[in-house]
Amino acid sequence: MSALFPQSLIPDNDAMRLRVLHQYQIVNTTPEKIFDDYVALTARLFNLPISLISLVDEERVWFKASVGAPAGITSLARPDSMCSAAILQDTPVFFSDYTRESCDLVNPATAEALGLHFYAGTALLTTEGIKIGVLAVIGREHRVFSTAESELLQALARLVSKTIELRGRYLDANNPDGWEKAQRELETQLDDNFALARYLATRTQGINLEDDEIAQVIKQRLSNMDVVLDNKLL
Repeated sequence: MSALFPQSLIPDNDAMRLRVLHQYQIVNTTPEKIFDDYVALTARLFNLPISLISLVDEERVWFKASVGAPAGITSLARPDSMCSAAILQDTPVFFSDYTRESCDLVNPATAEALGLHFYAGTALLTTEGIKIGVLAVIGREHRVFSTAESELLQALARLVSKTIELRGRYLDANNPDGWEKAQRELETQLDDNFALARYLATRTQGINLEDDEIAQVIKQRLSNMDVVLDNKLL
């Protein structure tokens, strides 16, 4: 286990956190390709079957995007989702071999029923540092989660967080055309990054993030996207 959890699944600032979350008008909304692309890239980079973007609401955890998850699962009750616990931490939460005793705050029945054993998630943050959700990767086998992988997951979560922020600003400005244009630009970069990840996985029989050369190439690509998002958020 990566962290000790507080006694309650509900953080002290939850009322304020929920107000901020709903300002983004993204909870329980239809899928959007840009977020689907993020989880597809994340799953590919970590070579794991499942990745998801979750939004932690008052009673449910909504999945804005997911890849590899069972069809038809768009949300879970808050006490049933590990993402509810992940937003309680300032650093990534991971379980190399998830068991019933891994986290007393979360009902393990769902994970056990689906045969899920590995979980890593890091919070999605607003510009004010409020945790509204999680970017997670999930697997069915024991797995070690390295420092390099933790840093990569955080970098991807920053991109998702900034994209949610950008989406919210375009909606607040009643500018759907601007949001569509921004999505197309970001999707092009995500497509390029997915192609790179696929090439690296094929060349090296899996992406080894402990290889400095590979890690630097990926970090540079993600950094380029970070710059694009920062410029749009100015």
